Amino acid sequence: MSLDGWNTLLVLGGIRSGKSEFAESLVADAPTVRYLATAADPGDDPEWAARLAAHRARRPETWSTEETATDPRRLADVISTARPEDTLLVDDLGGWVTVLLDPAHQPADDNATVDELAAAVRFCAARLVLVSPEVGLSLVPTTPLGRAFTDALGAVNRAVADACDTVVLVVAGQPCRLKPAVGQPTGAAEASPAAVAAPGQQAAGGATVPAQAGPAGELPVTASPPLPGSPPVTTPQVTAGPDTVGTGGTAPTRTLPMAATDLVIQPGMELPMPDEYAGPQAVERLAGLDVPGTGLGALEQVVSFAAATQGTPTPTPWRSVRVLLVHGDHAGGVAAGTVTGESARRAEQARAGQGVLARLAAESGASLQVVDAPAAAPIEHGPALDAEQVESALRYGWRLAEEAADAGVQLLVLAACGAGAEATAAAVLAATAGAEPSAVLARVVTAGGEIDDVAWMARCAAVRDALHRTRRSSRNGVGVLAELGGGDIAVATGILLGATAGRLPVLLDGPVGVAAGLISRDLAGQARHWCLLADDGGHPAVRLAADVLGLDPLTQLRLDLGEGANALTVLPLLRSALALSAALPSRPEGDDSEDEGGEPGPVEEAEPDFHEPEPEGPGPTTTAPAAEPAETSAARAG
Repeated sequence: MSLDGWNTLLVLGGIRSGKSEFAESLVADAPTVRYLATAADPGDDPEWAARLAAHRARRPETWSTEETATDPRRLADVISTARPEDTLLVDDLGGWVTVLLDPAHQPADDNATVDELAAAVRFCAARLVLVSPEVGLSLVPTTPLGRAFTDALGAVNRAVADACDTVVLVVAGQPCRLKPAVGQPTGAAEASPAAVAAPGQQAAGGATVPAQAGPAGELPVTASPPLPGSPPVTTPQVTAGPDTVGTGGTAPTRTLPMAATDLVIQPGMELPMPDEYAGPQAVERLAGLDVPGTGLGALEQVVSFAAATQGTPTPTPWRSVRVLLVHGDHAGGVAAGTVTGESARRAEQARAGQGVLARLAAESGASLQVVDAPAAAPIEHGPALDAEQVESALRYGWRLAEEAADAGVQLLVLAACGAGAEATAAAVLAATAGAEPSAVLARVVTAGGEIDDVAWMARCAAVRDALHRTRRSSRNGVGVLAELGGGDIAVATGILLGATAGRLPVLLDGPVGVAAGLISRDLAGQARHWCLLADDGGHPAVRLAADVLGLDPLTQLRLDLGEGANALTVLPLLRSALALSAALPSRPEGDDSEDEGGEPGPVEEAEPDFHEPEPEGPGPTTTAPAAEPAETSAARAG
């Protein structure tokens, strides 16, 4: 059983399709499995009894079986109370619907019971596989009871499929993915919600879809075409050897699309906030975990953030991560000291699965999407973009985040590469937070590791001239993007807003990300609460912007691997903290070796049994008294 592919999975299939055998193979490697049997007693039906006996015979001895047919609500209770270390297999939902419709359990609110089951599946902490018959492909039954069953089972399948990370349809023993997994195996492309082309066939856009074989019991993985108007999403693989940009591996550059939507991005938007109670509850729960030391330290912030954004006091590690690399160059003095074409080379590396960012994404099992933003004009002479370009870039970024949420992504990592991006971010910070440009502009370092003070002064001059030119311009978010920000920061801002609308957390680590955070704060104040700062890299602009946004860097490693790569370097540590917080048991009750504060309690010292000797006869004496029996001494002490 792969630990990286999925957490909750629904297996659909017709009669004798092999759906149960496939579901059992997915959990075959688990040390123990809780098998939840939903079928009612077969009574005097020998054929049905034989089917149940065949299912029991296939189960390993390490599996435990729990019957849930007595009460339809029991299944949701078992799923919702399962622990993170549990593995559950429910076979099947058809039997559960049969019990639900049984007159013995009526009258009842069946819709509420189905909603309870779907909610339990959605927030299940354990690994969960559910099996259900697919009856929607057959003819409409001719009897009222048959129609009631198929209608109810269809509604249940839809509700559970929506709650699950992954949905698979088994036809003639062959599993077909219907819904993309929360996390993909290394080297696999994320599946689109649309139909996936068969191996060897041509997908949309003319690309041939190669098949990739996986271990027994894992889903077959096929590469899917990108959504129309969006850059391709790839999952880099870990490869050996020097970095080379191969021919034929580069996706064509796409023009920035206009999102066909009525969405209006403007200041004062009301977007969702994370759960205000789950974070403190998660931190309180950490205090009771059975750990030998004082706990997770600064990483408690990660657990609190994940709990608030996931809406549960027991958050789970982010299994599906997507890196959005925004590539956009800036002309003029802000790009002084950069090598012409260097940012485009970095973007091409990422598309080909090479370079630092792609390699770190491969190690983390993250998918990677390279986004080309419109180039910005010199800000010292005029606006970086016109109003139409800003609106299009904001909608485009929103759409990218929306697509990621629809694909089951649980965490976005915002990366950026572009000539002049750092200086432009400093200009945005100066315009929105009143910072002095020279204080937030990092020193310019050449490829040979030397400090280029001339280039740094040219960048300072360009930013100062741009701020002077726009001194009477509007300082609202859209206005700052048009005058100073440019295409990359505009797209990044749209990504943050779209992620907030989709309740999708974002990991930041560089100047473009925090500059977008400052702009999004003006458009929707809730956006910053969905952002987490992995490391400030020692960058002065990132440090100041983080302080303005109220973001504390999780680490102080002073990493300088490129925006996005710093966050991917820290990501395994964050996942480990979440995995520990979810899996560790509570401290045993009655353990009073330490007080509630974690410090040893005061030790009371016994008073010495000291008796001053009594004088014998008149006057002082130096003669020690004779030893008296223990009984006499005890009596006198009493």
